Order: sequence, then C-alpha cells, then structure tokens
Amino acid sequence: MPLKRVPQKFNASIREVAIGVGDKAVKLGGESVYPLYGFDDPIKNPPKVGIEVSDKGPNRDLPGLAKFYEGAKSIPEVAKKAAGAKGASFVSLYLESADPNGDNKSIEECVKLAKEVADAIAPVPLVVQGCKNEEKDAQLFNKVAESLEGKNVLFISAKEANYKQIAVGVVQAYHGKIGAESAVDLNLCKQLNTVIKQAGIELDNVIANVGQAAAGYGFEYLISTMDRIKAAALAQNDAFLQVPIITPAGQEAWGVKEAVTAEADAPEGWGPQEQRGIDMEITTAAALVAAGSNAVILRHPKSVETISGLVSALV
Repeated sequence: MPLKRVPQKFNASIREVAIGVGDKAVKLGGESVYPLYGFDDPIKNPPKVGIEVSDKGPNRDLPGLAKFYEGAKSIPEVAKKAAGAKGASFVSLYLESADPNGDNKSIEECVKLAKEVADAIAPVPLVVQGCKNEEKDAQLFNKVAESLEGKNVLFISAKEANYKQIAVGVVQAYHGKIGAESAVDLNLCKQLNTVIKQAGIELDNVIANVGQAAAGYGFEYLISTMDRIKAAALAQNDAFLQVPIITPAGQEAWGVKEAVTAEADAPEGWGPQEQRGIDMEITTAAALVAAGSNAVILRHPKSVETISGLVSALV
C-alpha cells in the first residue's frame, strides 16, 4: 500500500529579522515548518553561514587558514578576505581583546576597528560579538552601534544582566539588532525575550542565542533545548519564542582538545590538527542547522563552504 504523506503545517511562524542593508542584507527566520522540513512547506529563508574574524587575527599556525588570509596585514584586510569566502553570508567581528581580564582594549579602539571593518566588507552585513564581559559589552555595544548607525548591525549578545542598556541603546537609539543570550534553557530564553519586550523593544529586532557547545561536549542538552524552543514556537504558537536563532559555533568547536592538540602531542591516528578542527566545526554546525539554528558563525573558510553547500543541498 503506497504511503500517503500529509504535510505538517503550522498556523504560527518564526519572525523574520534582517541584518545589513541593500542587496546583500540577510534575512533570518520566517519559516513555518520544523528545521529543514522543506518537504512540508517552502522554507522562506534557508539557514545562513557567517564567518568569524577576531580582532586578534586568524591563527596563522594553521597552514590552510594562513594561506587563505595570506597578504592580509590588518584586521580590516582580514575581514575583507573573510567576506569573500565561498558560502559566507555575513562577517562577524569578535572583539575579544576588549575583555578587561585580557587585553582590555579601549572602547575607542574597538569603535575605530569596527568602523574600518564595516567599511572594508561593505555591502556584506556585519555582526559584532562582544568580549563576554557584561559591563564592558554594555558600554561597547552602545558606542559601536552609534558609530555604525544605519548599517543594521547585529550585536551579540544581550544578557539578563545588561539587556536594558544594550537594547535601549542599540535598538531604540541606533536602530540595530540584538542577540538575546540565555543559558541553554527554554524558560530562560522565553524569560529574557519577555523582559526585552516589556522594556519596549519589539521582538522583530531580536535574534536568540540560546547557548553554545561543541559536538560531544554537552551538545545533546543544547540540541534538545533548541528542539523544544522550535516546537513551542510553532506547535504551541508561543510568541516569545518565535524569534530566529543564531549560534557562534566556531568558538566552541575550535576550543576543544581535538582542535587544539598539536599533532606532535596527539594520540596516534588523530591526524592533522587543522583538519580535526574543521571536522569538529562542520559536525557541530551541521547538527545545529538540523536542530533549528537559523544562522551559524564559523571560523574556517572550509567549514563555511561545506555547511553552506549542505544547506543548499537540503533546502
């Protein structure tokens, strides 16, 4: 007996949020089906892949990465090369040097760099990632948003401790977008989105960052959380969870032992260090896309090309 398949459709949908301006602007979300379920209903905006550029520059000890960025002598030049990576829809500038517990780069230096990077990659959209220090990021994002007003930049991340300062400055004053970061929990994600809305910020300006993990490192908990968020947003029509999800996957994938252990110190059979990092990044990103991330941020151009190709083949 032939199978008669009934498409699963929902009366709810994920909000569509745009970053960047002009022909290169990127739209995230907008779907009314589960992740990659294009056989149930067309997926309006397939998942996007961004490429991350640290303000410390790429790891030139990795031969493939060094070759890709060969000739780039400044961070804006690195960003320009990154913007040209095959499959990259946007560039994410990671201002890790601003961390007060690290290099403690001044806000003025970060603002100057962000403007130079935005100019170098134009018209490709820009995402700005903070240093993960909540107090510094609140100050940093407002100043960078002021300098980049009109470019529709996404700032990652606003957290429970600093969302008011970031949301009001970035969104209301300078018309940017914010990533709302919660700690791998559906209820925490909903709670943060709720208080952001209560602060007067429409959720059309919000993209959720529900947490990060590398494959094999507590990853199952992250995936199950994303599954539950998408189910609640679509099947239960929960308006506070109907926002796109973005995941900076590269930071976690390139920080685990498989990616950082030099070949000379690695167990037999592990293979080249760079390939291990790429494999970890691809594995992590592929699972994130399947679980519902509307955008992933990766570090290696090979990973970017592979994941963007995977999305094209599946959607």
